[in-house]
Amino acid sequence: MNKKSPPSTSEPWATKSTIDEIRMRFDGDVQRFSVLETGQSATIDAPLAMELITQAAIAATPNIRRVLDIGCGAGNNTIKLRQEFGRNFDVDLLDLSQPMLTRAELRVREAGADKIQVWQADFRDADLPEQTFDVILAAAVLHHLRDDADWLAAFEKIHRLLAPGGSVWITDLVTHETAAVHELMWRRYGEYLRELGGDSYREKVFAYIEKEDSPRPVTFQLDLLRQVGFSKVELLHKNSCFAAFGGIKTAFQ
Repeated sequence: MNKKSPPSTSEPWATKSTIDEIRMRFDGDVQRFSVLETGQSATIDAPLAMELITQAAIAATPNIRRVLDIGCGAGNNTIKLRQEFGRNFDVDLLDLSQPMLTRAELRVREAGADKIQVWQADFRDADLPEQTFDVILAAAVLHHLRDDADWLAAFEKIHRLLAPGGSVWITDLVTHETAAVHELMWRRYGEYLRELGGDSYREKVFAYIEKEDSPRPVTFQLDLLRQVGFSKVELLHKNSCFAAFGGIKTAFQ
């Protein structure tokens, strides 16, 4: 990808990072993700998005007993949810990176959790209990999915894992359906990165997006949530190439 080109949803998946390559990059980036308000500085409006998905989770699913954090990183979103909820719940932390999981478990325990289960796994392969979780969080992780079948299977699995009445809340990098809008939003994101860290930082972020990620439009993902069975979907926020959204499972299946 050159300096002006956004990620393409039609790129061959064979050119993308393997699971092991993604894991190794995050193994070496634990400290950056261990700061609640700034761990996702490359993401526009990251603190706002985190606040919105956690508040929406509580509003949509007020009886939270067990939470799954997919691609938990250093645990920021679970910690934020605990702060907003103000009561205890069981926590399942899932990530490819063992160093991330070690830091996340420590930080979530320090935040007051007393029942934590850790899963070092690719979410798609993890043998997670179905119809169990009241809330699922997926922050900056689903853009690693690849073709249509991969996206569909992942969203179907999320729906199966949720207890009746549960909800999933997602923040992520997104593309756009219209090429001209896609280019506009990618250019705006590049300007944000330049202001944050200069041209070299912009190119660094663009390079690992090209190598690792295959994001999809938020419209595609909202439609997919409906397709797999979510009775209600919500778009909480969108700015440039980032969105926060979710879906609520019918209380009786």
